[in-house]
Amino acid sequence: MRIILASDHGGTRLKEELKGLLADLHMEFEDIGCTSDQSVDYPDYAEPVAKRVAKGEFDRGILICGTGIGMSIAANKVKGIRCAVVSDEYSARMSREHNNANVLALGERVVGGDLAKSIAQAWLTTEFAGDRHLRRVNKIAELERAEEL
Repeated sequence: MRIILASDHGGTRLKEELKGLLADLHMEFEDIGCTSDQSVDYPDYAEPVAKRVAKGEFDRGILICGTGIGMSIAANKVKGIRCAVVSDEYSARMSREHNNANVLALGERVVGGDLAKSIAQAWLTTEFAGDRHLRRVNKIAELERAEEL
């Protein structure tokens, strides 16, 4: 599985911890920034992650900011992205099993390193259940295709 990850300034430490988890899980990954605690704009990092997952360059993406909320909102603007902001293992599993989430958003100020690693591992190792859930995910895709609200 190929993973792309990024953070803004509020998520750099947690991103480094997650890179260790990805290496331990023998997953190929690319970190596209940011690399310091200097203030940056989270949409500048959410957009390329979301676009590269949507294009199929990566299987899944992980985004980290202070709360995960901003990254999730920005990523979900990209067609084909189902980004879930998660702060517990159960929601991580369900976002994959029921919603086929292809991007995970985490908040460094919300979850600590150990919990974040547990969440990410649950999310990375849970498969989409399909069946009735596929019908629902397809309805989300139909919403994306709609030209007007």
